[in-house]
Amino acid sequence: MGEASRVTGRFRGTFDVLHSLTYFAPETEAALTDAGLRPGRMTYFAGRAAPMGAVGPGVVAATFYNFNPELVARHIPRAWTLASPDRIIEARFEAVDATLTRLLGKDTLDSKEVEEAAELAREATGGCQVDGRPLYAGHADLDWPSEPHLVLWHAITLLREHRGDGHIAALLVNGLDGLDALLTHTATGKGFLAAAAKASRGWSDEQWDGAAAKLREKGVLDAEGGLTEAGNDLRERIEAATNAASAGPWEHLGEEKTKRLHELCGPLSRQAVEAGAFPANVFSTGR
Repeated sequence: MGEASRVTGRFRGTFDVLHSLTYFAPETEAALTDAGLRPGRMTYFAGRAAPMGAVGPGVVAATFYNFNPELVARHIPRAWTLASPDRIIEARFEAVDATLTRLLGKDTLDSKEVEEAAELAREATGGCQVDGRPLYAGHADLDWPSEPHLVLWHAITLLREHRGDGHIAALLVNGLDGLDALLTHTATGKGFLAAAAKASRGWSDEQWDGAAAKLREKGVLDAEGGLTEAGNDLRERIEAATNAASAGPWEHLGEEKTKRLHELCGPLSRQAVEAGAFPANVFSTGR
């Protein structure tokens, strides 16, 4: 697979930054509460789920995967009584526009590099497979925006949700439920810090500790909460399966264009991070 294989493995550190920064941006909560939602977690659940329509809490928990379903049910389906999915989607794009303008600046967003990146990222989405990917499918049904920086964000969102749906399939095949997946990924040192993972995903200390105890019994975690050799092997199998399931867009784009898109998005991601896109004490330094 060449460049396709390499890029799938680097997706989180380059492309995903440009999507996920919106979840931490004050502009997102401002726009979605302006649309009628309540502040806090409702804006995240409804904002990301809205492309699937007014679905119930079970669908959101299933497609988001590592959130406590009890947390989801506090906000969904109530969110749909406060704002329609169409209005939420509109507000979400407004928030993305404001967030990227603040973090990257208008000159960067109007640059030829962003325009080129948008064209390449959109072309890459032509290699996405809809079968068995419900969250991706909902986003893929949306109309494309017209501004290049919003095209870029939407394309990366499609690539991200396409990869995420494939990742859930890999987790299921390897026997990890949502909490197990979150806990073992945290143990890799490449994701959330444990305290941030529990708080943001709605798991209590008792639920977290109970899942950790079961994973220790299975030989996945050691006594200190780190991954055992078997646990590392498990996570490597999951990442390999996720990468394989996510290679289609990059194979479709081709090696030369894929490499160019990575070159274009890397500086944008770094600029956003340096501008304070993510709060401290949330992600491990290995992210």
